Amino acid sequence: MRSTSVPVALLFAVGCGAATAADVPTTLDGSHLKGLKVDEIDWKAKTADWWRASLPPAVHQVCREAGTERPWTGALLDQKAAGTFACSSCGQALFSSEHKFESGTGWPSFFDVAAGGKVKVVTDTSHGMVREEVRCGRCDAHLGHVFDDGPKPTAKRYCINSVCLLHVPAGAPRG
Repeated sequence: MRSTSVPVALLFAVGCGAATAADVPTTLDGSHLKGLKVDEIDWKAKTADWWRASLPPAVHQVCREAGTERPWTGALLDQKAAGTFACSSCGQALFSSEHKFESGTGWPSFFDVAAGGKVKVVTDTSHGMVREEVRCGRCDAHLGHVFDDGPKPTAKRYCINSVCLLHVPAGAPRG
């Protein structure tokens, strides 16, 4: 019988997203959001051209085109400081540093989300698989995927691209 194994690295890369973002910035500072009244904007009404002009290229490629950054390259992978992880597209708080854990996958991982529908999960059938895609509940940005292999108490692993997140340190002013 002939083996038809696929390299694990290939399966792993496809498992958490689509195309790679070659121009991943080392840090995201949210400067594209400065001066905007983020809570008053109808984010879902923004056009593809507006997003393309407003977001850094790597953020646009992942958040608006459902791409992914290469594993172990994201600026927030090793971020351990207390705070909140917000959507890099619209600034909405998505995850708490208290829920972040080291999953060994190469992407920031969380076992729970912020309260109140800040993220939504939709079925993703791309790449010949059925997965659960994680999107921002406010602006509909692609964030990553969620899997049922995380730690207690939720047993969830929200596998999220760093370029989709801004780290807001605890006690830092928002806005």
